[in-house]
Amino acid sequence: MATERYNPRASEPKWQKAWDEAQLFATKNDDPREKYYVLEMFPYPSGRIHMGHVRNYAMGDVVARYKRAAGYNVLHPMGWDAFGLPAENAARDNKVNPRDWTYANIETMKGQLKTMGLSLDWAREFATCDPSYYRHQQKMFLDFWQAGLVERRNAKVNWDPEDMTVLANEQVIDGRGWRSGALVEQRDLTQWFFKITSMAQELLDGLDTLPRWPDKVKLMQSNWIGRSRGIEISFPMTEPGYGLDEIVCFSTRPDTMHGASFIAIAPDHPLSLELEARNEALATFNAECRRIGTSEEALEKAEKLGFDTGLFVRHPAEERDLPVWVGNFVLMGYGTGAVFGCPAHDQRDLDFARKYGLPVRNAFHLPDDTTEVGDEALIPEKNARVVYVDHFAGIGEATSEEAIERTIAWFEAKGFGKGVTRFRLRDWLISRQRYWGCPIPVVHCETCGAVPVPADQLPVRLPDEVSFDKPGNPLDHHPTWKHVACPNCGEQARRDTDTMDTFVDSSWYFARFTDPWNEDQPTDLAHVDGPNGWLPVNQYIGGIEHAILHLLYSRFFARAMKATGHLNSVEEPFEGLFTQGMVVHETYRGPKGWVTPAEVKLEEVEGKRRASLIATGEDIAIGSIEKMSKSKKNVVDPDDIIASYGADTARWFMLSDSPPDRDVIWTEAGVEGAHRFVQRVWRLVAEASEVLKDVAGAPAREGDAVAISKLAHKTVKAVGADIERLSFNKAVARLYELVNALAPRVQALARANDADKKALRDALDKLVVMVAPMMPHLAEECWAALGGDGMVANQPWPKFDAALTVDDEITLPVQVNGKKRGDLTIARDADQSAVEAAALALDAVQKALEGKAPRKIIVVPQRIVNVVA
Repeated sequence: MATERYNPRASEPKWQKAWDEAQLFATKNDDPREKYYVLEMFPYPSGRIHMGHVRNYAMGDVVARYKRAAGYNVLHPMGWDAFGLPAENAARDNKVNPRDWTYANIETMKGQLKTMGLSLDWAREFATCDPSYYRHQQKMFLDFWQAGLVERRNAKVNWDPEDMTVLANEQVIDGRGWRSGALVEQRDLTQWFFKITSMAQELLDGLDTLPRWPDKVKLMQSNWIGRSRGIEISFPMTEPGYGLDEIVCFSTRPDTMHGASFIAIAPDHPLSLELEARNEALATFNAECRRIGTSEEALEKAEKLGFDTGLFVRHPAEERDLPVWVGNFVLMGYGTGAVFGCPAHDQRDLDFARKYGLPVRNAFHLPDDTTEVGDEALIPEKNARVVYVDHFAGIGEATSEEAIERTIAWFEAKGFGKGVTRFRLRDWLISRQRYWGCPIPVVHCETCGAVPVPADQLPVRLPDEVSFDKPGNPLDHHPTWKHVACPNCGEQARRDTDTMDTFVDSSWYFARFTDPWNEDQPTDLAHVDGPNGWLPVNQYIGGIEHAILHLLYSRFFARAMKATGHLNSVEEPFEGLFTQGMVVHETYRGPKGWVTPAEVKLEEVEGKRRASLIATGEDIAIGSIEKMSKSKKNVVDPDDIIASYGADTARWFMLSDSPPDRDVIWTEAGVEGAHRFVQRVWRLVAEASEVLKDVAGAPAREGDAVAISKLAHKTVKAVGADIERLSFNKAVARLYELVNALAPRVQALARANDADKKALRDALDKLVVMVAPMMPHLAEECWAALGGDGMVANQPWPKFDAALTVDDEITLPVQVNGKKRGDLTIARDADQSAVEAAALALDAVQKALEGKAPRKIIVVPQRIVNVVA
């Protein structure tokens, strides 16, 4: 009889409702089974989910469903990273309250995520803008402060004089505010910092304890922390009267000191500040430098400029003087705010020296005896031995590492400097002059200074009514909110009107998910970590764009929470980390600009792809494949895909098209192919169910059906291993293979004997349970069609018979004189003489031997056969 097509529009809502009513995915902390915590980076409620969300959450859901089937008590929660600038911009532009905008977006996106059929524990849901969440964040801020991990001090920041707010380095574009276009200034403001630098070495060492993190992410974090061994060298001033007797430089290459030809100091170095008060031209130069921004990236991109102070310092180890310049590429916040320039062996210094006519002196000769410096600095290969020239430390031939240590020892012995270890990592500035963020729980009193808000007065809530009519921080010009009595003396005081960097909100949410109902503390020590706790997260999934800051801040937070009693012992919050690739799509451009895929018709015309507008038939250009973005309009709406094909099709395509750590190219043909497979699986099961509904499955041990039982059991073993490794595309390929093998068996069911029917039922049962993590709605429909007990979401992962996963035959490559000539398929237990005879019988081997007898045959058991002619 004809089988009706699978209808996802009817099936998917039905099973989602059934899962909800059964509370299948609600997790109990006191469940005695072994715990497994899978977490995808939670989304910002921008208003709509995108295909990147679909891919990210589909991957996490496969892991969660598989681990449940494998017998674990699985925690798979969802929340919202809800504070941030977009809500504040929407409030200003659309005259809406950021709170209303945010919660409306959450409801929309939650509805979209539910249509994906994700096995989430929605009972643990929270948004970081919930006062019940940020209350505990404020409590931890105060605990960190008491523990010495928070500090309030002056800092140099990017200041937008028109919007009257601090800007992140990324928000300064060509020296101007990204929103206002005003020239950005560097200002010294009193700001709050988390003292992440106090844990720099711990954070660096901790990377070695994370074998299930991508190496590239660990390298990025290591470079960001930036531990370096170097020296602080004192250069005496040659003339007094400037408030300094010496300039101290930090360098990681003291071995090149013979090549030093100038000193460069930061525009905000004490000497520069002293000089600019006497020199209007220097003051102008320094003002221009301060518009560059405060990030290393901004300095790296800017043209290297200098100002000759006319002053000199004495080289501490040689009888010569070096000119002192102010350089726009030096920051006070790094090292000592002063560096020595060695143009011969540093490209930046060489460019600077050529520009301003400064001398270039060799400190060493390269291995090929190169001494001439042209447009490129002489930089030896790592670990190369070079000959040091006229070196005061008595070094002849040595590697740079050897020379650095010997030079440091020599300088220390002479009293010219001292060896030091420094980190590139800076303390985490968390103050933001914004309304829509977590308020900093501090009151400022003229008498008492900065006073913590008492714990029983938390949370310090944001005011409901707020105006964005004036530039700057709405909290700062709120008529009543900031005015409060001092908790210490009772005198009139004011609240801190800064809010916390939104990275703070996402730096501990994973811990809150373990017991989000706890009203007294941020965490419950019985559930958060330790013998019965959830942390560390077993599998964390998210984009590579968060490889540094979010992950580094979360690692710091875990250590700070442990130090303040909010964690028991965990220091690394994420045991396993996976960074998925992006979803990309072709771009299309017409006469009036970019065009969305939904507006485009694609077809083959004379062997070439043609794109045209559906509405007019007008030809348009097919552009490059790029990350989906609103600006290029190459965005596919998940709602449209789910409405047209169903969630399972979208999930299957995302999992099957490419390795999960690489970009996936979204194509209509690919989606249609995934949908055809959905229909094929349904058709296979529906047709078989008419005969097999009342058959008890059992693998075949003999006869023709053994082949299908072997394939089914091998597939169970392999797919489980693939999911454990997050190799979803490989698991998908194995399921395709199994379906292809089952199809002719189902077509021949009418002629099958009882043993064959049992074997086929066993294989189909296993197929449906294996498909369930990836296409859960389809699997439920198939399970019901086969008459399975309960829901497939509750079924254990299939067991496999190890004997059925072992092949009776193996295939060995056969080489003649080291060159492969063919493959030999032979019984696994064949003895050596049988293998030799079979190899020699191969036509390709006979041809290579040209009728001659071989001199030797080497058989590496179950690996390879080598024939020596």
